[in-house]
Amino acid sequence: MGGCFPRGAVRIGTRKSPLAIAQAQEVRRRLLDVRPDAVIEIADLQTTGDRLQDRSLAEIGGKGLFTKELDEALADGRIDMAVHSMKDMETQLPAGQAIAAVLPREDPRDVLVCPSAASLAGLAPGAVFGTASLRRAAQVLHLRPDLKVVSFRGNVATRLRKLHAGQVNATMLALAGLRRLGLDDPAFHVLETDAMLPAVAQGAIAVVIRAGAQDKEMGSWLAAVDDSLSRACVTAEREMLRVLDGSCRTPIAGLAVPAPGGGMTLRGLVATPDGVTLHRAARAGSLADAGRLGADAGRELRMLAGHDRRG
Repeated sequence: MGGCFPRGAVRIGTRKSPLAIAQAQEVRRRLLDVRPDAVIEIADLQTTGDRLQDRSLAEIGGKGLFTKELDEALADGRIDMAVHSMKDMETQLPAGQAIAAVLPREDPRDVLVCPSAASLAGLAPGAVFGTASLRRAAQVLHLRPDLKVVSFRGNVATRLRKLHAGQVNATMLALAGLRRLGLDDPAFHVLETDAMLPAVAQGAIAVVIRAGAQDKEMGSWLAAVDDSLSRACVTAEREMLRVLDGSCRTPIAGLAVPAPGGGMTLRGLVATPDGVTLHRAARAGSLADAGRLGADAGRELRMLAGHDRRG
């Protein structure tokens, strides 16, 4: 690849958490495979969402608090690209920014972490389940309304430490994050998506750059590591979320997967926080129609949830 970047080193921005840094390092490795002569630095920034751990995301402003500082650093030129867990991203990007690459998606499933049971059904009556995710809480309560669900925030290591200290009987983590951190434990039990539908874009990593002409070469470089199948699937999921106007205040789940012959299937879910009411929608079509499929599923779910509110 010819041409030169504006300065010698390219700076990748990321959150400070061990998982976020591991994801940025994965991006760096893939970019060096394309351009071995590049000089790539990783700049870790503390986000508001990482700093404020004593309250739920709904209370402090939503999942955008995990991206705000990176968005600002990208806009003012302190970094050249920002690496995000796509499930933490708002559906609307800041003006002047674009998703330049979606890496091949890791396994999107959730993992039940529980030393005493291998499934939700195996948890003792009244067991304490810890999570910061309304999506997980609603689906757990839908299946096991007898469980006590409590707020449970922190990075992966923090939550595992709290679990083993006995603060809760069980929790859930994303399998993708555990794999990227190289973690394994007999207490990890993978949940099939029929039982626990993942968060929108769970397991996917996005690389965001400035959308201006000055970053055209950066975009070309990142296009070489973009995975078209993963991009199509998360596009469908994120479009469904956009139509639903989803936020961390609403339990929403979604998963699109490729199908033979250039197709895809999409499943979506919206629930009440207590898990009593849960609506599902499904679509199938071509990868090229990812956005339309997602929007259509979102409209159906919005209509179903709206009927409940009017009732």
